[in-house]
Amino acid sequence: MPLLQPIGRTFLFFLAATGRVTIFSLTSIFSCFRAPLYPRLILRQMIEIGYYSLPVVGLTAIFTGMVLALQSYTGFARFSAESAIPNVVVVSITRELGPVLAGLMVAGRIGAAMAAEIGTMRVTEQIDALSTLATNPYKYLIAPRLIAGLTMLPLLVLVADIIGVFGGYVVSVYKLGFNPSNYLTNTIDFMEAQDVISGLVKASVFGFLVTLMGCYHGFYSRGGAQGVGAATTNAVVSASILILSFNYIITEAFFAR
Repeated sequence: MPLLQPIGRTFLFFLAATGRVTIFSLTSIFSCFRAPLYPRLILRQMIEIGYYSLPVVGLTAIFTGMVLALQSYTGFARFSAESAIPNVVVVSITRELGPVLAGLMVAGRIGAAMAAEIGTMRVTEQIDALSTLATNPYKYLIAPRLIAGLTMLPLLVLVADIIGVFGGYVVSVYKLGFNPSNYLTNTIDFMEAQDVISGLVKASVFGFLVTLMGCYHGFYSRGGAQGVGAATTNAVVSASILILSFNYIITEAFFAR
């Protein structure tokens, strides 16, 4: 029995955590569709998630496109297939690298900030004060962040796709000697609507996951400053793992044959 106790304890802890996350997720989703909504809070979170995350996402995208073009040229030059570089860059950016890297960058920036902010409100009993004032904390704190993450991350990814493809164009034309018109023609001809749509769907899911994990870990943080720090770390780690997991699931749904 002593050997089985740790296994049973871990299993029960896993079930309890899964149930808590499920109840929190469902309550938060239902709060997004019931009045009252707070338009000013939603707009503030949209600016925080979208506008203020644009520099880091843009820098990540442009350097990713540039490195992708260089690495593709190094590999394809061995087989005299340099003309396939525009195709590889646009497909890789729109399908995978754009949404995944944008999601990870936003998770590191926004997920941690949300967990720290809500966690501080929890340990200082500000969330309890909201309930005392007859204000639903799910509607006031969680729903605006979920709506903003769900709507703004696809816009960030769309901008990241454009910047990433532009980075590959700059390196290919000005360093590798590609013809500009041929490069653009190959890019436009090879890009399909399904590639962009799948990336935007991923971005919506990733935005929801990032904000959900940030809010969840902050909402259930305990133990003062140390608990807030642990909640911040857990929010970033769990959001990153979920992004990579759901990336495979969505890719399987879109492109499995």
